[in-house]
Amino acid sequence: MKRFLALLTGMQLLWTASVCAGEATAVSIASNGGSASATATATGNADATAIAGATNGGRAVANSDARGNRNGYASSRAVATADRGVALSDSTANATGRFGGTAVADSESIAAARGGLAVSRSNATADGVYFGQARSRSTSTALSTYGTALSRSDATSRGVGGGYASSDSDSQAVSYGGVSRSTARVTSDARYHARAESDGIGISQSGWSWPSDARVHAESRAVQYGHSRSNVVVIKVRP
Repeated sequence: MKRFLALLTGMQLLWTASVCAGEATAVSIASNGGSASATATATGNADATAIAGATNGGRAVANSDARGNRNGYASSRAVATADRGVALSDSTANATGRFGGTAVADSESIAAARGGLAVSRSNATADGVYFGQARSRSTSTALSTYGTALSRSDATSRGVGGGYASSDSDSQAVSYGGVSRSTARVTSDARYHARAESDGIGISQSGWSWPSDARVHAESRAVQYGHSRSNVVVIKVRP
């Protein structure tokens, strides 16, 4: 009997350790005088991946940070590539689940530049409290040839006491010679038995010398037994 109890205790501890284990992967590649830096950090039930590459004097920096606490799962990826240009990619994901609540945060950021500047930042935060559920996803992409491309996406969701909150954010900026900016920020908050959902998509594309800017902000909140929904799409293209 004692051996059986010890075996069950060991299996439970092993399962807890495997669930709460974090996985982080960082890859940095540079050649022909370029510089590359990649940093990945994973805490708790989370996985983080950062990949950076630069050639022919370019510079690439990729940072990924994922934190999953109290039954919450967080996943973060960041990719940056540059050829004679500068590419910066930052991805952050935070998820916290409490008392059986489910919280999932997903963040992805990609930046690519060939002679220009490309900056991509994504942030996802999910917090599930009591029996609430919260899901957040943030995706940001910036591409540049000789100009500047800036992309940022933020997704924040919170569920309290059986409520459900979901947030999606997508942002993309494409530039050839001008300046292209794309920003998407969405926030969802559900409390008690409420339900809140938010969707945001922002896409901006620029030509050789024209600027293009796309900004998206979606926010939905439901308190007690309410229901809330938000959906925003913005697309700007310059010839």
